[in-house]
Amino acid sequence: MAFTNSQGRTQSSLSDINVTPFVDVVLVLLIMFMVTAPVLQSGIDVAVPKTKTVKEITEERLVISIDKQQRVYFGNEPVNIHDIPQKIREKIRDPRGQAIFLRADESVPFGAFATVMDAVKQSGVSNVSIVTQPLSEKNGSTR
Repeated sequence: MAFTNSQGRTQSSLSDINVTPFVDVVLVLLIMFMVTAPVLQSGIDVAVPKTKTVKEITEERLVISIDKQQRVYFGNEPVNIHDIPQKIREKIRDPRGQAIFLRADESVPFGAFATVMDAVKQSGVSNVSIVTQPLSEKNGSTR
């Protein structure tokens, strides 16, 4: 917007946007998300087995967990084992192309693990990754 001053000269108003408050707000939001992200991920206490080879998780997938008391969780919500195929079909559009993480406590009997695995397979998902933790140096090697 231009205007004329008292001496007859044309001047324009300053129309710069001040981004400092915007940057302040973005930094505060970033810090809040950094603090809350680890809390959101560790919802259910499961001591997964330890193995020598562990693949690093790079993408976010659906997670089914089995805790020590053999309770089954879909994400962070408790679920009946018979409802797992239906819940997976509701969340996933293409079950054949999608992968699911399965976390089970190391004290869970294999029969309970196999039953949950079968329920996942009934939904049409063929790529199931079993979540493990890496062995630490003091526990893993006996050289």
